[in-house]
Amino acid sequence: MAFNKKISFPTAHSILLIIAGLVAILTWLVPAGQYDRLSYNKETKTFSSTHLNKVKILNANQKTLDSLNIEIPIEKFTNGDIWKPISIPGTYHKLESSPQGIIDFIKSPLKGIMGVSDIILLVLIIGGLIGIVNATGAFEAGISWLARTLKGKEYVLIILVTTLIAIGGTTFGLAEETIAFYPILIPVFLAAKYDAIVPLASIYIGSAMGTMASTVNPFSTIIASDAAGINWTAGINGRFIMLGLGLLICILYIIWYAQKVKKDPTKSIIYHQKEEIENLFGNMITSNNASNLNIRLRIILIVFVLCFVVMIYGVSKLDWWFLEMTSVFFVGAIIIGFIARIKERIFVDTFVKGATELLGVAFIIGIARGITILMEDGLISDTILYYSSNLTHGMNKGFFINTMLYTYGGLSFFIPSSSGMAVLTMPIMSPLGDGLGVAREYIVNAYQYGMGLFAFINPTGLILASLAIVKVGYDKWLRFISPLVLILLVLTMVFLTISVYL
Repeated sequence: MAFNKKISFPTAHSILLIIAGLVAILTWLVPAGQYDRLSYNKETKTFSSTHLNKVKILNANQKTLDSLNIEIPIEKFTNGDIWKPISIPGTYHKLESSPQGIIDFIKSPLKGIMGVSDIILLVLIIGGLIGIVNATGAFEAGISWLARTLKGKEYVLIILVTTLIAIGGTTFGLAEETIAFYPILIPVFLAAKYDAIVPLASIYIGSAMGTMASTVNPFSTIIASDAAGINWTAGINGRFIMLGLGLLICILYIIWYAQKVKKDPTKSIIYHQKEEIENLFGNMITSNNASNLNIRLRIILIVFVLCFVVMIYGVSKLDWWFLEMTSVFFVGAIIIGFIARIKERIFVDTFVKGATELLGVAFIIGIARGITILMEDGLISDTILYYSSNLTHGMNKGFFINTMLYTYGGLSFFIPSSSGMAVLTMPIMSPLGDGLGVAREYIVNAYQYGMGLFAFINPTGLILASLAIVKVGYDKWLRFISPLVLILLVLTMVFLTISVYL
């Protein structure tokens, strides 16, 4: 008997749960192990060395670091540049296996949700804010005005959005915050006769390319350089060149696809979802009141934009984190509610409904974090790091630096946090190039490029949460992004190889 039903690709939630199951199995197969950790206590101004849950207090001075073969200036700890525990080189030791069973697997997404509650709260509050602004009609009016203004030059949208978000990525690591942009910008691009892949690509690729070629990003470039014992400005010229070349390639690729879809909508990778997505976001375009951008609606849009401006300033200048960012959007929603004169009960109902729209995204972020928790509890993360570091012995420069690129790409599946990756791996990886004549800034760059390249498709990163907002399947994204990733991979390998020989 023949079956005509087409097998559908799993949802983002199911993909992550499948990955979590595979990781749980890995904890039964991969030997458990761990590096000792060193952390700085700013209250007591001492180091704490942790070995098998035993903590030893050490003097916080350069002599202590030298004795532990940690080639990092003491100032990097005392001034707060390195605030997370780092791995101590040469201290890897095997531990009793800690396999994660069915109960641990079941608990992992719940632990993950608890572990990223700050990010989830940010996502939900942003959803509420968007619901309030949407209810005022400001989005419809603004989109209608923008569509008329850019008529015939819609490709400018792609250039502006991708470039601005890439700037945010390269300077302060704009990533999770981009979740807020999708519901706002998708209707704009749909009004320009593009499909939903184009705004998704402009936002996500802009962020991924910016963070991949981070120049002054404190959460990757600076902390990784500090953990490698070098000044963060070392290698910055190369990162600027990579940012320029990579961003140009990305923009041209997105425009090529966008223009192809605009000329012939059937060329869209998600053409079969055209009606569904337009019904989901198209109300902002087809509203009869869309052309009436009055003073009140202009003020509402200005307040909305200012929320992001304040957030960016706070993150980059005031050391804000998720609680402060969330507070900005919460206050912004209340202010807009007063400006629009929304009644209290309607305001609450609308805000809650808007938050509910992003609840699925919030769960995806939590489930992804649960995968990392499974590896940490299973004690296999350091084992993977240990064996990865052993791959590079006896290599020539070119092969070594490209091995580091692929190693970091692979490790980022297990450790998607850029700052977490930096403090855990850089004290181990950065000295490996010393004997080969490869400067440590190139290893920092390989770390960034490897993590950044894999971020384009990494299911344990942000891509599945982003796809969930747009209702686009992961398989469709892979079909769209694979040629671009291949092009960027070739560019990166050539660039790194030339760099270490100059």
